[in-house]
Amino acid sequence: MTKLNHLNYYRLPWNLADNAIAWLEPTAKCNLACYGCYRQNQSEGHKSLDQIKEDLDVFQKFRKFDAVSIAGGDPLVHPDIVEIVRLIKERGAKPIINTNGLALTPELLRELKRAGAFGFTFHIDSKQNRPGWKESSEIELNELRYTYARMLADAGGMVCSFNSTVYEDTAKFVPDLARWAERNIDIVQVMVFILYRAIDTRKVDFYVGGDKLDASTFVYNDEPEERTDIKAEEIYGMLRSEYPDFDSCAYLNGTQQPDSFKWLLSGRFGTKERIYGYMGPKGMELIQTVNHLIHGTYLGYASALTGRMGKTMLLLGAFDRKVRSAFKAFYSKPLNLFKRLYYQSVMVIQPIDFLEDGRQNMCDSCPDITVWNGQLVWSCRMDEQLKFGRNMESLPKRD
Repeated sequence: MTKLNHLNYYRLPWNLADNAIAWLEPTAKCNLACYGCYRQNQSEGHKSLDQIKEDLDVFQKFRKFDAVSIAGGDPLVHPDIVEIVRLIKERGAKPIINTNGLALTPELLRELKRAGAFGFTFHIDSKQNRPGWKESSEIELNELRYTYARMLADAGGMVCSFNSTVYEDTAKFVPDLARWAERNIDIVQVMVFILYRAIDTRKVDFYVGGDKLDASTFVYNDEPEERTDIKAEEIYGMLRSEYPDFDSCAYLNGTQQPDSFKWLLSGRFGTKERIYGYMGPKGMELIQTVNHLIHGTYLGYASALTGRMGKTMLLLGAFDRKVRSAFKAFYSKPLNLFKRLYYQSVMVIQPIDFLEDGRQNMCDSCPDITVWNGQLVWSCRMDEQLKFGRNMESLPKRD
């Protein structure tokens, strides 16, 4: 496993009160039942528009944010999804729709764009039991990914992102997905790899208020056969096998381990044929600082247009040596002066880790904080809030 020194990267300045993203869950209903999902699918789970307005009020009371990730469940099954997007846009935030895409049609896409949708994040992987794709590999699913990316590109002006949950047996496909994203760098702005996590009672016992729990009742997959401890550094090493110069620029650490990489961000400059270089920590620091100075929030999502402005972004090379290297590599070929250079983000997210002493290493300053009972809580642990009104505690397993 590649060992990274967190001190070589920019620690994103996000915190609980001043972050890049707010995570809105207008529904718990979903039209898929994905293996590894952290939310219980509910047949009657839609929030009313008044409840959604209250959630947005809570966010605006407690948190600065650039974008609102509209999640769930799957938000496209909510009957008022267009109005939800409009509400977020009217409050001055960027609506980002997190969806599996099943319910998306060209007609609905046009309505959402008119309402102010800034972008989409499509979650697609091979363990979703997706109709028509149940036996498809991650490589074969690239055809479906391209369908959605092309749909957004044809509509124009919206950011296209993809999430893929990484399991022990699918991790080998990460370099292939990164290569697919490069080949479509003109229409795909973000590629995210989310490492599979689940409760594993072989390591720790769980308690609420001193009472030991039967963790098998949770949706988090008790005693899974797959590994639940894949690290971001492992995925980083796999990406370097495909791109020897691959590097990251920024991270979020864990609540219990300051040197852990819970969000590991890379930014790369390239064309559909070649990657010319990467964003460095100084460049990302400058982007975040300037955005906060101008707009009052840290940057969560750049526009689709920004992704096409790679040559302009190379000017950050005045402050960042990695960007300077990309500048030199790109302009070492004079004909590149007439080519478009794109910028694309690659993210690795490493959710909760249970340490040997029972501590829970969460994402420090997690952008995916949502609202429950008027308070901000981790969205990935909502099941515990619904059952107990609080998060579970964990202790080392006793013999």
